[in-house]
Order: sequence, then C-alpha cells, then structure tokens
Amino acid sequence: MAPIYFTPGPAQLYPTVAQHLQAGLDKQVFSQSHRSQAFKDLYRRTDAALRALFNLPEEYAIYFTGSATEIWERSLQNLTAQNSFHLVNGSFSKKYLDHAKWLGRQTEVLQVPFGEGFDIDHFQILEGTELVGLAQNETSSGVCMPVQDIHALRTLFPDPLLSVDIVSGAPYAALDFSKVDMAFFSVQKGFGLPAGLGVWLVNERCRRKATQLEGQQYTGGHYSIKSLHEQFLQFQTPCTPNVLDIYLLCHIVEDMLAAGIDTIRRQTESKAIQLYNFLEESNLFKPFVQNPLHRSPTVVVADVVDRPAAQVISKLKEQGLVVGSGYGNYKETQIRIANFPAVSEADVDQLVKALRQL
Repeated sequence: MAPIYFTPGPAQLYPTVAQHLQAGLDKQVFSQSHRSQAFKDLYRRTDAALRALFNLPEEYAIYFTGSATEIWERSLQNLTAQNSFHLVNGSFSKKYLDHAKWLGRQTEVLQVPFGEGFDIDHFQILEGTELVGLAQNETSSGVCMPVQDIHALRTLFPDPLLSVDIVSGAPYAALDFSKVDMAFFSVQKGFGLPAGLGVWLVNERCRRKATQLEGQQYTGGHYSIKSLHEQFLQFQTPCTPNVLDIYLLCHIVEDMLAAGIDTIRRQTESKAIQLYNFLEESNLFKPFVQNPLHRSPTVVVADVVDRPAAQVISKLKEQGLVVGSGYGNYKETQIRIANFPAVSEADVDQLVKALRQL
C-alpha cells in the first residue's frame, strides 16, 4: 500500500494527478511546443481557472516561474530600488529578507520569536518603504497570519507594495486580492503537484512600479516583469516553461473548483481542529504555536515531549504515514504535519489513531 505523505512540501499528490498525467501522456501534451496554439490555449485555460479559484481581480496578471524562491528575488529586483520592509516570524520569511540584503537593499524588519505571530497595531513602517514582504503561512514554524490582518495593512500603510507569500497557505487562504499587490506560491504544497513551478500573481500597481524602475537596475533579464507581461498578453512565457506542471495545475484547479473552494476550506478547518485537539490532550505532543489565532490550519507543528522526533517519524513511517521533521534548529524536537487538500479526512483519522498509539 502506498504511503501517505503529511510532509509540508513536496507533499502528498492530489488524488487526481495520476489520471491527468496519464491523459497528458496519451495526448503527447508534453511534447508540444510552448510557442504553439495548444500551449496558448492551455495557459489561457489555467489563467481562467486560477482567477476563479482566487476570485482574482481582472487587473491581475498570472506569470509562471521556476519556483516561489525565484519570485523572492524577481520581486525585489523589479519592484524596489532601495527600501524594503519584512515581517519575519520563521525561516522562509527571513529568507525573503536575506534576498533583499543580498541585492543591496536597505531593509527594515519586524521580527518576532519563532512560533509567534504579529500584533499589527503596534508597529510602524517607515516612510519611503517600497515593498512590504510577509509570509501568510510560515511553513517552518506553523504560524499563520490572519488574512484580516494582512488586509488591514493596506489601510494602515497604503503606500508600499504589499507582497504576500502564500506558498503553504494556498488555496486555503481567502485573500482579498484588491487589498494586496502581489502574491505567489509554488505547486508542490497545497496544490499537491510535483515541484518545479512558481506562480506569481501581480497587479497593475506592481507593473507601474516596475516600469518606473526599468533601466535603473538589473531586473532579472528574461524574467523581468516587463518581459513576463509582454509574453503573458499572448499567453506565452519568456523561456520554455514547465508545461507538465502547468497542465497538471490547470486540471487540479478545475477539480478544486468542481469540489468547491468553500468545501475545501471547511474540510481543511475540520481536519485542523482534529489535529490540534489531539495535540492539546496528548502527553507526548504539544502544539508549538501557543496562540490559537496564529496556528496554521495547513501546517501543524508539534513539539515532541519525551523522545527524539526522529523516533516518532520512524515509527509512523513503519505504518506508511510520512510526517515532516521540524525545521532547522527544531529538527530533533518537532514534527510538522501538512494538512493540504490532498490529505483526506480519513487520512487524518488514520494519523491521529497512530499518534495515539505512540
């Protein structure tokens, strides 16, 4: 029997991936030229599906890159000349900050301890800040920033561009895209696909900023916003894209739309409640994030109380249940459990039963 992956990326494949992959192979989709009408039609169809899933305003463009990591760099190259501000509450939000430093930007940071969230009523963003970078869902620490707090940033600080990492929050996170300027994700987490594709959602405000900065600095060559947008208008890409992942993403998003995004969100919340309730009552595990308001519904992080986390991971793997280890310095003391749409309620039941037996 195939193992069930509760790892936070790469993660469990969405249940319909195999059938869509076989259909694509049968049709030789992955041999078609990315300059063909067939690819343009695929891009257009994927664009329409993602717009429906995210309720994306018409002004947004959807670009494809190699990864979400690439988008950290491309966004800073294209949208900042000097100043960026970063909300850091884990390893991935810190890496966005690190990219800004590597590019020579003047950076300001609000950093809270690993596992904690932000109180947006008690910080300031300096005048002249061009971009605010944040992770809606911190994959490393299991901290989720409530979307209403993200939306409030636009009211509190209307001038900077607001860049939101939704890598492990999408498609669950119900962002109002009229209140942010860009968001991005990669497909190997919440969309349950093989790694190798980044998706960048960019509004007109970002494109104006990129045009303003054009020619003043290195902006990423083929993957400048200018180049990406010129090609997007023809449903094309500057370079040969990951057609396989785009094809699968199109079909998986359509499957999600058929299931209903509200249904997916309710199921995600129900599974998360089951996992956190177990952690609260367990003697062996404790929820790492103390404030329930900041606990991620999609990446549940647990402290292991009286034994090495590796022992827990090994015992679960013997039963075909693969959970993630803690991130970085927490590798030996924590486990991470992905609660993405590809993981069913029956899968979570099985995992909780196995955890209880430990």
